[in-house]
Amino acid sequence: MNTPDTDAAPDFTPADFTPAERARGRALRRSQLPWALGGRVAGLALPLALGLTPAGAALVTATGRWFGGSRTAEVLAGGAALVLLGQALQLPFGAGARAVRARYGLVTQGWTGWAMDIVRSLALTLLLVLPLVLGLFALTAWSPRHWWFPAAGAAALLTAALSFLHPLLIEPVFNRFSPMPEGKLRTALLALAERDAVRVRDVLVADASRRTTALNAYVSGFGATRRIVAYDTLLSAAEPREVELVVAHELGHVKHRDVPVGTALGAVGAAVAVAALGLLADWHPLLSAAGADDAGDPRALPLLAALAALIGALSGPVQCAVSRRIEARADRHALELTGDPEQFMAMQRRLAVVNVSDVDPPRVLELLFATHPSATRRIAAARAWRAERERSAGTSPSAGGAAAGPRATPGKSVV
Repeated sequence: MNTPDTDAAPDFTPADFTPAERARGRALRRSQLPWALGGRVAGLALPLALGLTPAGAALVTATGRWFGGSRTAEVLAGGAALVLLGQALQLPFGAGARAVRARYGLVTQGWTGWAMDIVRSLALTLLLVLPLVLGLFALTAWSPRHWWFPAAGAAALLTAALSFLHPLLIEPVFNRFSPMPEGKLRTALLALAERDAVRVRDVLVADASRRTTALNAYVSGFGATRRIVAYDTLLSAAEPREVELVVAHELGHVKHRDVPVGTALGAVGAAVAVAALGLLADWHPLLSAAGADDAGDPRALPLLAALAALIGALSGPVQCAVSRRIEARADRHALELTGDPEQFMAMQRRLAVVNVSDVDPPRVLELLFATHPSATRRIAAARAWRAERERSAGTSPSAGGAAAGPRATPGKSVV
């Protein structure tokens, strides 16, 4: 069976979402869009303005002079200044988007907690970026023209290492995790993983409710570190069977080796990006515009940051398209593992409504920015899977279409 094309036109069914639910998701998207797009534009405009003009070189020289003026001081101080300026520029856009989400009841964290998360993120960024920048300019000092050969290999290795270490070192900085208590749900989730032949060490609950009302779950880690993680919001808002469907989707990522394959592709992409940086940074017109002599000059740091930001922006839509295909495949895995399209559709409805998603966003926004198919597309794909299975079994389609899920069950409220 092939993965359904969730980028095709969705099969709209009025029973999937009420007009009020559609309008609410659309209103949130429209309210957030100026902040989201503004943040993206600003996040690209700043490095371009600094990297393609002498302003970035002047910034590196000035900040380096504050710490003695040595080459090392210029590299570290210049790198820190670029990070701090970028974070400061993003603050008003992040705060604006957060304020919008708070009006829709999606934020439970106070501004103080939000500010502390910003500080944690900044500290982690500096801890990662500054050693990398120092190592990078050690290579450019070794060879201003061929530094990118060893740097590309180092970038690939670092990408793989960070993918492995993220659940162990990064996730605990922002969330607390506790073992899911013994009970029917934990037993069902472990049995689901066993039936799927996926080795899972534990089932954990993340205290996401400290920040948000949004629902989610995921499987993280490799081998002996792999664990199922469910948001506490999901456990409190969704039916147990819906939680199983969410986890079945996440097991699909493991079954299809999406994380290791994605890590390998990310490593290759990082190496290619570094190679492109090396070639572009050797182009004299760019170096002249940036006010740097060569790639070994610390004043070339803003130029390298600008080129990296531009490569990231241009590759974004391609990454999103690949992600949507991967998510569609994981959806199909969940359907095949559970054989329960009705609850799958109910789960998609609940996630979309509680998370106040735009269930049918404008096509251009979906193509450019969406990492997951829209809710209407995912439900349509589940309905197509059900019809395909019924045709294979020689039975007639279920009566009621989309309304045959929990929405049509008297006495039950599915959000």
